[in-house]
Amino acid sequence: MATACPRLSQILMASTSLLKSSLYPRPLYRVRGHVRHLATPSNLNTKHSKTNFTQDLAEGPSLDDFISRDSVEKVVLGNTKGPRLPDFLKTKIPSGASYNKIKNDLRGLNLHTVCEEARCPNIGDCWGGKEGVSEEEGRRAATATIMLMGDTCTRGCRFCSVKTSRTPPPLDPHEPENTAEAISRWGLGYIVLTSVDRDDLVDGGAHHFAETITKIKRKAPQLLVEALTGDFRGSLDCVSTVAKSGLDVYAHNVETVEALTPYVRDRRATFRQSLSVLEHAKKQGVRITKTSMMLGVGENEEQVMDALRELRKVDVDVVTFGQYMRPTKRHMKVDRYVEPAEFARWKQIAEDMDFLYVASGPLVRSSYKAGEYFIENVLKGKSLERRTKKLLTQDMTSVEGSIPS
Repeated sequence: MATACPRLSQILMASTSLLKSSLYPRPLYRVRGHVRHLATPSNLNTKHSKTNFTQDLAEGPSLDDFISRDSVEKVVLGNTKGPRLPDFLKTKIPSGASYNKIKNDLRGLNLHTVCEEARCPNIGDCWGGKEGVSEEEGRRAATATIMLMGDTCTRGCRFCSVKTSRTPPPLDPHEPENTAEAISRWGLGYIVLTSVDRDDLVDGGAHHFAETITKIKRKAPQLLVEALTGDFRGSLDCVSTVAKSGLDVYAHNVETVEALTPYVRDRRATFRQSLSVLEHAKKQGVRITKTSMMLGVGENEEQVMDALRELRKVDVDVVTFGQYMRPTKRHMKVDRYVEPAEFARWKQIAEDMDFLYVASGPLVRSSYKAGEYFIENVLKGKSLERRTKKLLTQDMTSVEGSIPS
């Protein structure tokens, strides 16, 4: 019995050991205090395993199997359906002392410009002034277009990138004074004032516009002022308010031909309403009236000719032509990019129709400074012509009075 117990004990121990080995494989090594168990034996022939891997790699596919001998079609990024931007529409990054000064003054006085809001490609050219001259002469040649009454419009034209809202913020009562102060500080010779449409206001902002012009003329009487206004919903009284404020040029843009107006402009704007604004401004004694048209929105030659005839009927003096450029993908697409030669042809046609001045080119905009140079000379020329006529009249009167009867 004594001999049987040790034998039984050995059998039990062997059975337990066998059971454990079957349930828990032997540990191979320890990792961070934990025992890792492998399902495979630890005495594998590693040399044989490496040989098999090398053999499989050698017998596998080579680099040539992944290279196609056929020609591969090139991948083109971007929009391939629309016309590509031509080189003559690409501009330089704006810079320069005059540009930086105007920009800093605008930020300091919380003023807005259509140059920035509408993403005008000529901003560096207009704000930069004239190169190769003194600082004062350069500033005098610079042109900035101040946008009054905030940066939010109540209309939504399909070509314009200015923000829109039915209820824009209220007018800033200090804006006329701040604008006049900033402009008088720059020492410019010509300034353009424009504004967003404010259909939420009773007068459309006409009195605010007129007050700004009056203050500018008080601070800088030698400065020539152009007002680029909206249509004031067709209110001729509002047009008169601005026209009699002391401005030098009254501008209102028809934007496009009559047939495309409903598709390009806000539904509240019409071609005929714009003509009535320009006609009434001239009747109020404004010396020069001006308008602008975009090309490349789907117009045809006959439609442009009809528009020019209608503008001459209401005695518009200045017309400009420029290429429509899509601000963002949310705006209407460009129908085509008009070649410089076609712009030159429209310039000649308009001049033959007795427009006082025509600016026409891919990058020309309503307030492009090339037009201002000419208009400034025209205005000064008209003043000189009136003074000359007055002196001649006085001389003739004195001569006639000295002749004995």
